[in-house]
Amino acid sequence: MVSDRFSSSPPSVLGLSRNAVIAGGVVLFHVAALWALQSGLLRRAAEVVIPVEILSEFIEPPKPAEPPPPPPEPPKREVTKTPPPPRPRPQAIREPKPTPAPNAPTGSIEPPPPPAPIAPPAPAEPPAPPASPPAPPAPKLVEISQGQTQYIREPRITYPAMSKRLGETGTVVVAVYFNSAGLPKRAEIFKSSGYDRLDQAAREAAMSSQVTPIRQPGADEATVYLLKAPFNFTLSQ
Repeated sequence: MVSDRFSSSPPSVLGLSRNAVIAGGVVLFHVAALWALQSGLLRRAAEVVIPVEILSEFIEPPKPAEPPPPPPEPPKREVTKTPPPPRPRPQAIREPKPTPAPNAPTGSIEPPPPPAPIAPPAPAEPPAPPASPPAPPAPKLVEISQGQTQYIREPRITYPAMSKRLGETGTVVVAVYFNSAGLPKRAEIFKSSGYDRLDQAAREAAMSSQVTPIRQPGADEATVYLLKAPFNFTLSQ
């Protein structure tokens, strides 16, 4: 039967059939396997392959363990505050009105008198001003007449030219105040002529004069002597 199977397959290039090649390969594989077992090649290959796998496991660093996820937060409970119950309102207790005694005297209670008004305090008096030094005594004034003295220097009367042109005339009485030496201190118009130019000319004339020293009983250096001197302004001058 074998011969018939081999004879039915087509011949190969070398004159062998396909089935013969396959059968020969199987036989060679088994022979090589037996030889390898006897020579220890398979055991060496297993020793080489197994340590390499073990070393790769040792060399490869282990992956870090992932931390466990945090526990979920507990849900917050909403606390609802219940309002306290309302306090009971105090109720007034009505006391029974006392019944008056049958023979008790009845009368009205007078209200107390109003308090007397309080007067405001009196304002404090301002402090008194400091005392000023006493004023010097006023000089003694003595009025004299033209018969009690004489002019040492006559008054220089100047008739105003405008008054002459306008025809102004009149008499001016000037009050002249002399000291004890006979010198004039001031002059005032005692009686006016009615023209300002004539009055001013008479006053200037009085201040330019000088009388003899005056000596009066009871007078001193501070005594002032008043002389009322008339001044006449006429166009005949």
